[in-house]
Amino acid sequence: MKYAQALRKGDTVALVATARKNILPNLQPAIDLLESWGLQVLLGQTIGLDNHQLAGTDAQRAADFQLQLENPEVKAIWCVRGGYGTVRMIDLVDFSVMEKQPKWIIGFSDVTVLHAHLQGLGFASIHGLMPVNVEKATAEAIESLRKILFDEPLRYELPYQPKNQLGSATGELIGGNLSILYSLMGSTSQLDGEGKILFIEDLDEYLYHLDRMCMGLKRSGLFAQLSGVIVGTFSQMHDNEIPWGKSAYEILAEHLSPLHIPIAYHFPAGHIADNRALPLGKLVHLQVDAAGTTLAID
Repeated sequence: MKYAQALRKGDTVALVATARKNILPNLQPAIDLLESWGLQVLLGQTIGLDNHQLAGTDAQRAADFQLQLENPEVKAIWCVRGGYGTVRMIDLVDFSVMEKQPKWIIGFSDVTVLHAHLQGLGFASIHGLMPVNVEKATAEAIESLRKILFDEPLRYELPYQPKNQLGSATGELIGGNLSILYSLMGSTSQLDGEGKILFIEDLDEYLYHLDRMCMGLKRSGLFAQLSGVIVGTFSQMHDNEIPWGKSAYEILAEHLSPLHIPIAYHFPAGHIADNRALPLGKLVHLQVDAAGTTLAID
């Protein structure tokens, strides 16, 4: 796995839109944050483009992303927001330039398309908050992103959760938004879970959809390959008039517990203000015991 170099003061971070459209004013908190870290900000050509829900056409979004990949002055690319649309432009991007200059690609939710694709190509990326979330983000979420970007030690220690499955594992961290991972099955961007530690989170899904996604990933063989699982937040879940009969975390436990691997629940990452950053593709050490969960990142 290849990693981007640690950022230094004076380095440039590009802000781009790979999915839903975005205007400039709500990016100001993120711009101020980057500048407070001593970084320069480059606004991508997709900021302000309007193509119904999307930030320009698929070709425009891919071209902007390609431009930042090829710009030697840009050391990291921060996707401004999620929604839907990254999968529509992913196959228009040539990632070969990353071989010469790996860059941190940052975001979550729909940006999981990029994370999964990059993991398949052998590049690490950052699952973390996006510019539109900065104003409401917790100090801990912001600081965790800064530490990864500047290559400072990062270690998470979390309280015990009743559904945790005890044990320890070491492996590359993979994953992201569960709905997106499910949608990538059978494509060139689907995950390879062999010996990996899977992180998952989701938002605004029906409970039976969650069960269906778990069944699909289980039947694909992904779950059986894993050495550990980190369950983030599953927020604003919905039920039908006739209830499914299980909560989101009960559904996950039903499918994951038989794996007999360490599982940590309620990790603070996902569609919440306290969205702690995770370096996907990096080697991590997961320890789940009666005292709680420790996640140490190399």
